[in-house]
Parts: sequence; C-alpha cells; structure tokens
Amino acid sequence: MKKIDKPAPEAKALSLFLMAYKTVSPLYKEQCKRMNRQWDLVGLGKITKAEYMEEVQKMLTSYGGYDEVIEKTVRHYIKKTGKWKLQGDDKYCLDAKKVADKVLKK
Repeated sequence: MKKIDKPAPEAKALSLFLMAYKTVSPLYKEQCKRMNRQWDLVGLGKITKAEYMEEVQKMLTSYGGYDEVIEKTVRHYIKKTGKWKLQGDDKYCLDAKKVADKVLKK
C-alpha cells in the first residue's frame, strides 16, 4: 500500500460522527464501514482522493454540513461521558474544542 496523506478535517468529522452514532442506528454503522472501505480504496490507488472527498462532502451535506456534524458529535460524547477528550492541533480538533467549550459552559 502506498503512503497517503491524512484525511481532511471534513473526512475526520464525518468519520468521528459515524463512529459516535453507529450504536444508535445500523444505517450509521453501514455508512461508517462504507467510508472506511472508500478510504482503503484511496490507499490502494483504486479511487482518487478527490473522488473520496466528493463522497465525504455529499454525506456531510446530508447530515447538515461540517459544522453541524462537529456539533452533533461533540454533544453526543459530552452527553455520554460528561466531557470532550479529543485533543490536537489540527483543524478538526480546534473546531471541535470551540464547540465543546461552548457546550460545557451551558
């Protein structure tokens, strides 16, 4: 397998959202598996990263967009655990931290 870049913030947002909600509905679980397979195909060179990102964008849009997906994911984990644990300095982590700070202040 050839080395490829890390997923974009949008792909990370979608992946974490689907992982958070896969226990809620079999639909999320199937979509999670599908997107993981798509990412594997990028790594194998069978589809382009642009094709993968097109799929990510379509699915993100169906769930309300990048910001909405982050908010739903953060709220899910805060409701479940009482806090937001994900740390990092990439765009997704910074965006999620802003949402978590806002949610936890309420």
